[in-house]
Amino acid sequence: MRYRKGQREETRQHIIDVAARRFREDGIAAAGIAGLMADAGLTNGAFYTHFESKEDLVRETLRETQERRRTMVESAIDDGADVETWLRRYLSPRHRDHPGDGCVASALVAEIARHPEATRDVFHIGYERMIAIIGRGLPFGTSEQRHAVALALYGLMIGTLQLARAAGKNAESDAILENGVQAGLKLVETDRPRRQGRSAAG
Repeated sequence: MRYRKGQREETRQHIIDVAARRFREDGIAAAGIAGLMADAGLTNGAFYTHFESKEDLVRETLRETQERRRTMVESAIDDGADVETWLRRYLSPRHRDHPGDGCVASALVAEIARHPEATRDVFHIGYERMIAIIGRGLPFGTSEQRHAVALALYGLMIGTLQLARAAGKNAESDAILENGVQAGLKLVETDRPRRQGRSAAG
């Protein structure tokens, strides 16, 4: 198959975009190559022009989706959004109801844990970059303290969203999201006196 200039890259990106949505909506195991390529409007044979295997595609989708989410959070922080603002954006009914457009960690972390080390490494790099951005957006603390709170906060965010999705689209699920927001804010604020006390003591 011959490609016009730039078409090969466009086709590859299209496959990644389709796969990223399907993986997050249905899970990696449930999304076969044949179905992905049908969704992309391409033949199965075209897949191996762009990727060595399904696992290769999984790694590429992880890289892209994690980077996009990190960029969104970073932009919000750079625009002056406080912790509650981006916490509520993450733990929102819209994010709960549209996993195909959302955070890859909340959608796929349990599956990724069972994938090969190379795939887990890609996820880990993206995860650490997100933790660094969240830490930078916290209101106070040393870099080490921010990193520790960011780890706990991101874990809380992921777990809360997963639980809310499992509960469905109802009042109980909405309450899970709101309680997650409040717990996240408390996690950030509770540490303030301890940190300030340490600074004063030092």
